[in-house]
Order: sequence, then C-alpha cells, then structure tokens
Amino acid sequence: MSNFFKNKLVVSIEQAVAAPYCTAKLADAGARVIKVERKEGDFARYYDKFVKGESTYFVWLNRGKESLIANIKEKKDVKLLKGIISKADIFVQNLGPNVLKKVGLDSLSMRKSNKKLITCDISGFGEKGPYSKLKAYDLLVQAETGLCSITGSEEEPGRVGVSVCDIACGLNAYSLILEALIKRNYTGKGSAIKISLFESLSEWMNVPYLQYLYTKKSPKRVGLSHPSIVPYGSFITKDKKNFLFSIQNEREWKVFSNSILKLSTDLISKFSNPTLRLKNKKVLNKLIQKAFKSKTSMFLIKEFKKSKIAFGLLNNIKDFSLHPQLNTAIIGKNKSQIKFIPPVTLQNKNKFKKIPELGEHTLKIKKEFQKK
Repeated sequence: MSNFFKNKLVVSIEQAVAAPYCTAKLADAGARVIKVERKEGDFARYYDKFVKGESTYFVWLNRGKESLIANIKEKKDVKLLKGIISKADIFVQNLGPNVLKKVGLDSLSMRKSNKKLITCDISGFGEKGPYSKLKAYDLLVQAETGLCSITGSEEEPGRVGVSVCDIACGLNAYSLILEALIKRNYTGKGSAIKISLFESLSEWMNVPYLQYLYTKKSPKRVGLSHPSIVPYGSFITKDKKNFLFSIQNEREWKVFSNSILKLSTDLISKFSNPTLRLKNKKVLNKLIQKAFKSKTSMFLIKEFKKSKIAFGLLNNIKDFSLHPQLNTAIIGKNKSQIKFIPPVTLQNKNKFKKIPELGEHTLKIKKEFQKK
C-alpha cells in the first residue's frame, strides 16, 4: 500500500476534524499531504494544550502532513495553490459553501485544469437543499439526525462522547477516494466526490429509521440495556464494579440461570424464553442485581469465561488506558515523541511521522512549485 501511494500528492484546504481525518489516513498510507492553513492556522490547533502543549485533536489528525500557510484572499497565494493542485492527484476541502468558488479554487475549476484530479468537497449538510448554507458541527448533526434522541439514559438524551459525525464523514471520504483512484486506473480520469456530515451519519441511523418508518414507533433510550434483549446491561458487583453482559441464545441462558444466577424451578419457567424474559424484564433484572451484589467482579469474570458468555467491565478512560488489549504507537515530533492509539493499517505500523509546526513547510513548497 505504501508503494502505491508513494508518488501520490494530496492537497487539502482543511480544518477541524472530518477532512483532516480523511487526509491523515492518506498520509498514513504513504501519500504526500500538503495541508493548507491560514496564517492563524487550523483552529483545531487551539482546541486545548493537553498533549505536551499541543491540541489533542490536532495531534490525532495531522501526523505526517506538510503545513503550508496561504491566504486565499491574496492573488499570489491563489496562483500558488492553483499551480500545486494542477499537479496533485487528490484535492480535499471542507470550507464553507462557495468560499473557494469566489477565487477560482473550487473543485470544478480545478478538475478542468487537471483531468486526472480527484476532488472531495466535505460540507455540513450538502451543497443543495434548505440546510446547505448552514454551519454544522458534530453535536448539531447528532441532534438533527435523531442520534441524541436514542442516546443517553432513559431519562435524558445525550451526545455520543466522540465526534462520530466527523469520523463517519472522514471515513466515507477516504473510502470514496480509494474507489476513485481504482476507477482512475481504468479510465485515466478523475472524479468529483461531494459528501456531508449529515448524510454520513444519516446512513448510520438506518436501524431506528427503518423501525420508525415501518412501525411508526421510535426506539426508546435504554441507557446501558437493550430494547429487546434480556438480560442485557450493567449490574453492580460486590466490589462496586459495573459488570456488563448479554445473553444471546438459549444455551447461554441455561448456563447462566443454572450456574450463576441459580434460579429455582418455578422462576426458571417464568423466564424460559426471550419473550417471557422481555415481558418480565424488571423482575429478572432485580434478581440479577441481587445475585451480583454478593459476588466480586473477579469471581464473575471467572464464571463467565468458563460459561463462554460475553461480558465486560464499564471502564473509565484511566481503566481503558491500562487495558491489556490496547495497542499504542508513537508519533515523532521534533526531539519529543507522543504516544497515541494508531489507526488500523495494512502494515500494522507502530511509528508515525511527526505533526507539522504551523507553516513549517511553506518556504520549501513555494520553492518547489512557484514558477520562476
């Protein structure tokens, strides 16, 4: 994969999360990615200073890129960008509607001068429709798509704790760019990709959408439980751990009810099939909670492993950081290094190129691309 991308040039006028996520994956694959920033820099550089003075989001999304400062309001910089994009394989942008069109840097214009160019325009709600001119951020799209309405506790809606809209959109952009590269190998021509945060997350909402469309009933928020599978959820152990598990079939239920829950014969008949367990959910959950309060998490882990029933502990982020299954890697940054959770790659890399300083590569890129 790295050889395939070795000579691929990506230019991205990007900010925040969705586009940088897409181009970070292209950089990981071996492409040269030129990140175009205003003189103030991508505002994601300043979200926080938690990682050795760097922003967590910027560290995560900008490894291995080159930083070029350019002002699209300056004719000389526009000329420079046009020259670079004319030699590029991929052009990605996620600025506001028609911002680049005003200066002739829009995707359509760029493809006219570079027939092999693959362009990817990322927006909040798409380029057409009543919401097309509105700004969109992750939380807003989670709310607009109904995701918040099915997330959270039974009492209150909630936001998914990571930027799922941006991630979904960035992944879609990356996969479509890969498709366009394959297509170009056969046709010799580029492609125009247009994608939005809203449509990316909308596709993920198919299950609740289809449920409502064909039953006229919206799924309810169930917190850490499940709307139709019982038992399924979190229960407190003797040592105050949140122990989660799910019974997926009748074999698991038989083992659980006999060896772990130790139900009497009359109670077993009350929960003898999935329908009865769902009907008597509250009663069953109370029995499980009572039983778990007398057992430690280590005892339950041992029993569930022996019974081959899926389980897990409700970890906090500190617990997760110490998880024995967690793989980490290193991002090189000048003389210091940053540990992070790596993306899935073909090579299973454990070392990644450093994060660029703002404008670090400006002079080098200008010298390379400016016409003398």
